[in-house]
Amino acid sequence: MKFRHYFIQSSLVVVPTFVIGCGTLGTYYAKTELPNPPQTSRELVDVKESTSIADTKNSLGDVRANDIPLDVQKTFIENSDTPIKLAAEILPVDFESSSSSTYEASYLREPEGLPLPEPEESTEHGESQSVGLPELVELALKHNPSIQQASATAHKASGLRTQVGLKPNPLIGYFGEEMGSDSSAGLQGAFVSQTFITGGKLEANRRVLDQDYQSILWEVETQRYRVRTDVRIRFYEALAAQRRLELAKNFLAVATKGRDLAQERFDVQEGARPDVLQSEIQLSEIEIIRQRAAVEYQAAWNALVAVVGLTEMTPRRLRGQLPEQLDEKDFETLYQELLNTSPELQTAYARLNTARAQMKRQDIQAIPNITGQLGVGRDNGIGENFANVQLSLPLPIHNRNQGNIQAAYADYCRASQDVARLKLAIRSRLVNALRTYHQSLVSVNQYASTILPKSQESMNLSEQAYIAGEFDFLRVLVARRTYFETNLSYVQARADLAIANARIEGLLLSGGLTAPVEYGRDDSLRGQALSGQ
Repeated sequence: MKFRHYFIQSSLVVVPTFVIGCGTLGTYYAKTELPNPPQTSRELVDVKESTSIADTKNSLGDVRANDIPLDVQKTFIENSDTPIKLAAEILPVDFESSSSSTYEASYLREPEGLPLPEPEESTEHGESQSVGLPELVELALKHNPSIQQASATAHKASGLRTQVGLKPNPLIGYFGEEMGSDSSAGLQGAFVSQTFITGGKLEANRRVLDQDYQSILWEVETQRYRVRTDVRIRFYEALAAQRRLELAKNFLAVATKGRDLAQERFDVQEGARPDVLQSEIQLSEIEIIRQRAAVEYQAAWNALVAVVGLTEMTPRRLRGQLPEQLDEKDFETLYQELLNTSPELQTAYARLNTARAQMKRQDIQAIPNITGQLGVGRDNGIGENFANVQLSLPLPIHNRNQGNIQAAYADYCRASQDVARLKLAIRSRLVNALRTYHQSLVSVNQYASTILPKSQESMNLSEQAYIAGEFDFLRVLVARRTYFETNLSYVQARADLAIANARIEGLLLSGGLTAPVEYGRDDSLRGQALSGQ
């Protein structure tokens, strides 16, 4: 075989790459001396970003990401030479990893909240018809649609992570030239062409999407916490409504006895008709309280099962007890625990890693791809075979990806500041939650130790004095009303304490029916890598 056409098109280029400094638009820095993003009054070196879970697993063994101290979770900001490794594959709900996956598998365990007050089980109204907080939380984690929605988003990110790392397909074709020249078939042949992606662009694509996948998995975990917290809050609201309904029924029985007593004294001419009327008025007021409590319980139950995701559940008795005594909580201790365990903050760390991986990805985009083509054919004019070999690559003279590098670094700056912002937001939320907790704790302790015993004693003494003819009936009515209202206020204070405690133990995350964050990235990184521009 004789090579009739043989030529090679190639060139060697050196591509200088620059990035623009955040906060100093117009000033360029060499990529080897990447400036730190601008910080707040505290250097962001104090912001300890999380590494990928694969990195943690390699250094610490198979442990939970939530248990890793922050000083171990340093990211790559402080040392730009640290490689970004592929993170472990944390599987979302109902996700089955492909057997062909090359990622090291690790599983994000079900997070464990701080201990809740143990519910006090009751045998009233049929134990089989009652339901407790643990069962409701378990049902919510299975049936709440927002968790499944967040999991589906993780599936999407996983698929795109695979797609952006795929190599381009080869191209085959036919060519014919000079057909009809000299009454011959001319040049006839076939060729195969392949683009070779250089600079590790496809691997860098997958690193970017891998960190995206990490952030989405933390979003799934965040949504689970939101659902758990909302179930606990709705449970304690319904439990308080149930308790108020029970108290109203008890008050109704007490008021009925008071009305009967006033009627008996009136019948024997020891009491007055206004006493009977006042007792009947109070009885009617308590009946209103009972009916309102029943409506409130029904509404609280409906709100509870809506968060659980099983609206067809019929109302039933709730097993549990509102807390009567909890320990005081230290602000700084809680704040550090939140920084160490918050999946919301871990999401921000993963996004910071994504921004840094994207910066590295755009930094190598200007490295030219190489396109190779091999063709073979026959020159029918002279009856000889020939082969054709071509190599080509673009010259990055005008477009060196400057704009994308600048944009990637701006995203990195924004992500780093988002970590700092989120820490402050968590601190602000903790201030409000802890204030409510301590206020409710003071109220509960005061009601339990002083107000309730005295109101009980006052009502008993007033009724005894009325029977003995020492007090008028008005003082008895006032004592009863004080006792009723005091008990209702005590239930509300205990409910407020339980709800505040649930918010703190739920890492200040709520919104179990809020739509999870939509994943907006596509496979455009692969198209950018294949284009060579």
